[in-house]
Amino acid sequence: MDLKHLAIRGAEIAIVATPKASRNRIVETQTVLRVYVTVVAEGGKANAAIVKLLSKAMGVPKTRLVLLRGETSRNKVFRVME
Repeated sequence: MDLKHLAIRGAEIAIVATPKASRNRIVETQTVLRVYVTVVAEGGKANAAIVKLLSKAMGVPKTRLVLLRGETSRNKVFRVME
């Protein structure tokens, strides 16, 4: 999925995460992104997989995506940094 239109410096991206999914994918809705990852939500593994998937779809380095809220929640907010 191409999410390059979201790669705006300072943009905040709301997502709903689903760990232990059957495959990695991103589904864009009008209000949030639904991000499905195959790894379990344990020890930050799911968050790392989400960052990897988002960065690839947005065409930005992983270091530019910062988790603002929702480290242990399904509802997360990421910010695109400089």
